[in-house]
Amino acid sequence: MSRVLIAEDDRRIADFIEKGLRAANYTCITVDDGASALLLARSGGFGMIILDIGLPTLSGFEVLERLRSEGSKTPVIVLTASDSVADTVYGLESGANDYMTKPFQFAELLARVRLRLHDDTDAAPVSTLTHGDMVLDMRSRRVRVGECTADLTAREFSLLDVFLRHPGQVLSREQLISHAWDMDFDPASNVVDVYVRALRAKIGTGRLETVRGAGYRLT
Repeated sequence: MSRVLIAEDDRRIADFIEKGLRAANYTCITVDDGASALLLARSGGFGMIILDIGLPTLSGFEVLERLRSEGSKTPVIVLTASDSVADTVYGLESGANDYMTKPFQFAELLARVRLRLHDDTDAAPVSTLTHGDMVLDMRSRRVRVGECTADLTAREFSLLDVFLRHPGQVLSREQLISHAWDMDFDPASNVVDVYVRALRAKIGTGRLETVRGAGYRLT
């Protein structure tokens, strides 16, 4: 589906995004407040939502949280003027598929929209991923280690999924961000380290090995 909902209260930025997407043959509907964004998004008639965080009536975070709590799986790219790690983590944990900080280049936004709207129908479904006594349930998003089971957040699940598909392989922070979240790598960000620490607390500290200067490895 090539319909894109743009929720952005800065008219200049909204026009910039809409003009570029229309030139790329996407159908766009633009709103400038959170309540309108939530109402339209609930219709399910969009293949993508581009969501500004600083919206009036309802913040972008509130819109996102409500949509995800209602079961919406529509891909969401969050736009924000904040580049703090805390906001990035919060946006991802709230269910964002991607995160862009203003100002940004339209070519980068378009590439991310195309990536998210790509229908990956060739991927064979798997119900579990296993490594030793660790089992990741793809449906429930829970991990079992021995006799212990833990619930995972969306981002913890994505990260562990990548490690389990590449056991024993050293994965750089750039690779982990790219494979797990389809985001560009920011060398100044420690978002990967934050989630690795969270995973270690749930699966055991010795299972994710730090390879100094290179990244992490599932042992």
